[in-house]
Amino acid sequence: MDALRKACRDASKALGKLRFGPPVDRVYNPLVYAKKPHERYLERFGQGTKEVLLLGMNPGPFGMAQTGVPFGEVAAVRDWIGIEEPVGKPENEHPKRPILGFDCTRSEVSGRRLWGFAQDRFASPEAFFERFFIHNYCPLVFLEETGRNRTPDKLPKPEREPLEAICDQLLQRIVETLQPKHLVGVGAFAEQRAHRVFPDGSIAIGRIPHPSPASPAANRGWQPLAEKAFADLGIEV
Repeated sequence: MDALRKACRDASKALGKLRFGPPVDRVYNPLVYAKKPHERYLERFGQGTKEVLLLGMNPGPFGMAQTGVPFGEVAAVRDWIGIEEPVGKPENEHPKRPILGFDCTRSEVSGRRLWGFAQDRFASPEAFFERFFIHNYCPLVFLEETGRNRTPDKLPKPEREPLEAICDQLLQRIVETLQPKHLVGVGAFAEQRAHRVFPDGSIAIGRIPHPSPASPAANRGWQPLAEKAFADLGIEV
C-alpha cells in the first residue's frame, strides 16, 4: 500500500473514534463511503514529489462530500480530472444533505472555481498534478440539525483539539511523502494550521484567497486574485 493511501486510512480510522456533540448533529467521513474515488485520486495523482501542496479546510457538502476528491465539484472531477467511481452512503445520513455521489446535480462553487483555474492554466490534469496536489486538512463534514455546514474551527476546544491532533499528523505524513517546496493554504484557516504544524520554517508557507461564494472579493473575480497570490509566493502558474 502506498504511503498516501496508508496515511489517509490511518487517519480515517482514528477520526472514526471521535465523538461530537451539539450543535453538530451528523458527521460524514468521505474517506469511508467515498473511498473508491478518493483512493483513485491518490493513486493517479499522488505519485512522486510535488512543488506545491494546496491545503483546503474540510469537505464541502456538494464537493468532496459527494466525490471523495478535495474541492471535488462533480463535473470537474468527472469531466476534467477523469475520475468517476461508485460512492456509498454515510452512516446516519441527513435528509437535507443526501449523498448522491456523481449523480449530485448541485455545483460546489469553490470547487468549480479552483478546478476551473487549474483547467484554464494547465493543458491537462497530468500537467497540473505534475507540480501540484490538493489535500483537505480535515476530511470530515460536520452538519448541524438544520443541515447547515459547521466548519472545524467552530468546534469547541475539547472536540477540536483531538481532531486537530489527527489532522496535523495526517498533514505531516502527506508532506513527508510528497516533499513539496511550498505549502499553500486555500484561505486563512489552512494557512494557520500549516504554520502550527511546521513552525520551524522547514517549508515555505503562504496562502491564496479562498474561492468560497461567501467571500465578496472572490465573487468579484477569484482567479486573478489567486494568480496574483501565487506570483507573490514565487509560484509560476
